Amino acid sequence: MNRLFRLPILSLLVLVSLFSACKMDHDKDDMKHDTPLMKIMMDMMTQMDAQAKTQDPDHDFAAQMVLHHDAAIKMSEEELRAGSNQEMKTIAQDVITKQRAEITQFNTFLSGHQPTQPLVPQFNQIQKTNMDRMMAASNARTMTMRTDVDYAQMMIDHHQAAIDNSEALLQHGRNATMRQLAQAIITDQRQEIGVLQNWLTRNR
Repeated sequence: MNRLFRLPILSLLVLVSLFSACKMDHDKDDMKHDTPLMKIMMDMMTQMDAQAKTQDPDHDFAAQMVLHHDAAIKMSEEELRAGSNQEMKTIAQDVITKQRAEITQFNTFLSGHQPTQPLVPQFNQIQKTNMDRMMAASNARTMTMRTDVDYAQMMIDHHQAAIDNSEALLQHGRNATMRQLAQAIITDQRQEIGVLQNWLTRNR
């Protein structure tokens, strides 16, 4: 008789344990998404998804990079506000300065450029794939709640997406100004990723 009662109780305990573990994982995910840095990334993704696409690679690259750079600036401003490591704050200020200047270049281009034929719809799909990959990489990271560390981690993913989109532009874009800017982004942000990775190695 005791054995008959023992089995349902054991099963119930296993279910309770599994439910508790799932709830803890869910709570951790909620906490991660509630961090200021992750909120900035998620807001950027929402804006990018809602942005109208022309299927002209040069135009759509510039338009999306304005949003992408704006998010990097906001993340860097959060690092300046809440971070404590001077080296990381210097990096954040450098990101703000460079990417504000590049936003000006993108907006200048957009103000004088009309989307041109032939349309390249696959470029937009590549952009979407790159951005989804960025979010998956950031979601897979462990948020430490240390602003300096979390900023460095997320900026690596953010920079990599900018590199991926810039490489796609070099493959599909036709405008010389955009191609030149894309190459500059690739060179600059690869170097910055190296600096961020080196900092994380020394400061985790």
